[in-house]
Amino acid sequence: MGVTDVLLPAEGLLFDNDGVLVDSEPAVVRAWTRWAVDSGLDPDEVTAAVPGRRAADTVALFAKPEDVEGAVALVTRYELEDVAGTLAIPGVLDLVAQLDAVPWAVVTSGVRELATARLRAAGVPVPPVVVTAEDVAAGKPHPEPYLTGAARLGLDPGAMIVLEDSPSGVRAGLAAGATVLGIGRTALDTDATVVVRDLVGARWTGEGLLLPDAAVLRRP
Repeated sequence: MGVTDVLLPAEGLLFDNDGVLVDSEPAVVRAWTRWAVDSGLDPDEVTAAVPGRRAADTVALFAKPEDVEGAVALVTRYELEDVAGTLAIPGVLDLVAQLDAVPWAVVTSGVRELATARLRAAGVPVPPVVVTAEDVAAGKPHPEPYLTGAARLGLDPGAMIVLEDSPSGVRAGLAAGATVLGIGRTALDTDATVVVRDLVGARWTGEGLLLPDAAVLRRP
């Protein structure tokens, strides 16, 4: 451990999926742009509303209540048709390979079929606990998704690190009482406990997550 590395103590990890474990942004933009054009909406306005929200919550901003279910099914189909090029975020495959004996889960705003398809396309193992849009009544920024993930792992949220890239996800993790590690520069505009560029060099020590100085964008 270098003198300027950062250790976040924890007993387990709760990962967001898109932007944290997998890089699906190009496919997300394509799918939601396609839906926006189909619906006569401004694609830029629609795609700006997507990060950190369940598809149903995004669609509800633009569609009539009676149209939400069908629109969500359509967008999900567009996204499922475009999973082949999904890649793991740098450092992820090395990190998850260290977690055999560590409680960890994926907590995503996506639906289960899409979340698992993206993980498999990127070569990221699907853990036993995956909390998806179908599992909660309230999506991020409500804390329910992360409270659910911690409960399914049998751990107190305060003993967990939430790894998030979106402002709504960071808010959800903090509201759940977890330590939040922000991933990427967008997280610099949040209250995440620590922010890193990516997960390259991140290491599980048995006491928590060790983050190399070179990756750290903001310290506690």
